[in-house]
Formats: sequence, structure tokens, C-alpha cells
Amino acid sequence: MDDLNIVIVEPIYQINLGYMARVLKNFGIERMNLVNPRCRYRGKEAIKYSKHARGLLEGAKVFGSIEEATKGSFVVGTTAIWRKTGVAFYNVYTLERLLGMVKKNKRRRVSVLIGRDNIGLTKEELAKCDATIFIPTSDEYPALNISHALAIILYAFTNAFQKRQMESYSASAKEEQRVKALFSRMISKRMDIRDKRAVAMAFDHIIGRANPTKKEIGALSIALSPRRKG
Repeated sequence: MDDLNIVIVEPIYQINLGYMARVLKNFGIERMNLVNPRCRYRGKEAIKYSKHARGLLEGAKVFGSIEEATKGSFVVGTTAIWRKTGVAFYNVYTLERLLGMVKKNKRRRVSVLIGRDNIGLTKEELAKCDATIFIPTSDEYPALNISHALAIILYAFTNAFQKRQMESYSASAKEEQRVKALFSRMISKRMDIRDKRAVAMAFDHIIGRANPTKKEIGALSIALSPRRKG
């Protein structure tokens, strides 16, 4: 998340800036970058709605252009109406697909552009982005408030990051298979279990649903391993 650069383009309303500062703080983003703000970003209303994220508004960095704010990064545009990108429509992705692209991208820094409160990003601005994302919403009223859109985007990035962290604690398929083999070997010696295959299958299903950690699978391995004599 330290490499995630949120850039808010020409914000108009203080209330939205306040809410966005709060959202950034909620997800651990400690930088607020603005391009040519059209309102007083340190104004009373912005500060009022930022709650405990006032420091982000007071320390916000202002840039003169999108290019300056996103230099050297993988630039992601946002739009409520994906057809708006025109000739660049082939470069529009869902959040899930974008996260897969970002993971493979060699440029570690990712800049996400949040468009203007009223018109979002222009067709020309979207065409310059490396990718554009949209959040599926109702065709009747597709445009989200920019602070709401920001919250959804940051949740997706945070969730993907945490999943990768959790994967490092999860048992591997090889470790799970070893426990299953130990369990099968144990029940094979139990004369009181008639349908050993059904019991082994039930254990396999439980392990599959449980998504055990390395520590948990290690404990099961010790419990199921044959005791050494002597």
C-alpha cells in the first residue's frame, strides 16, 4: 500500500475532499495528492468532514498537472461510464483484473486518478492512462460519489494485499496432502471403521474447506504421525 499513489484531479467541493481524506486514513494511506484543486482544500468544511484525517488535508501536496503527480508510475484512470474512453475502450478493466496486472507490473508505484466531482476524467486524460477501471453499478444511475468510489477501490487493493499476506501463512497443497495421507494410514489400521474410504473422503473435504494455516497443519501432522518405539 505504500506504493499506492492516490491523485485527486481538480476537486470542486470541500465536503468530498473531507470525506476522501477520511477514507484515505481509514485504509492507511498517509499521502493526499491534488491536481489543481478548485476549492479551498484546507477550508472549514473540508476539515469538518475529514474527522481525524485533518492532517492529510493540511499536508496535501498540490501538483500542476496529472503528469507531474504520476511521474514514473503505472497510471490507472477511473470512470463511471467505460464507453467514455472511446478508442481506448480496450484498455478498460474490472478492479479484479487490474489487480492481477498490477501484481505483474515492473513499476512498483501505482497512481490511481480520481476524477472531478462533476465530470470525472476527460476522454483525453483516460486515453493517456496505462489502464482504466470502472465499478459496475446500475445503468439507471452509474455515477458514484467520488469518495464512495475511492473507498471501493482502496478496499479492493487492501483486500488483495491482505490475501497475499494470508497466503504466506496458509498450508501448501503438499503439506495438506501429507496430512491426508497420514490420516488415511491411521484409519487403515482401525478395525472398527468399516467404510474407510468414506471417512478418508470426509476428512479431505474438511481440510479443503478449512484452509488451515501452516501451524495448524503442522500440529495435525504431529498428532497423526506414528509414534516411534523406544
